[in-house]
Amino acid sequence: MAQWAYKVVYIDYRGRISCEGLETLIANERRSTFARRYMNTLGREGWELVGIQPLTSNSAYYTFKRPAQESDYAEEAPAASSSEAAPGGPTVETA
Repeated sequence: MAQWAYKVVYIDYRGRISCEGLETLIANERRSTFARRYMNTLGREGWELVGIQPLTSNSAYYTFKRPAQESDYAEEAPAASSSEAAPGGPTVETA
């Protein structure tokens, strides 16, 4: 039986994408171009869009899947408790 890996991406249509602690912010381009460019990158990595969960009129969770790869099962670090802040916070990348 096939095994799948999943990726959940938060997209704020006003110009921010967040996935696994990496923030991507809109540069000088149209919002639709920004989102399409990001999703094309995921497609080249083998991710397929399988669901969209709207949150507000300006944001949604996009769920992607692909056949599982060995690297998809790397042990995840435990979530930091509310008393411990992640060092440096999320990484911000501008497109």
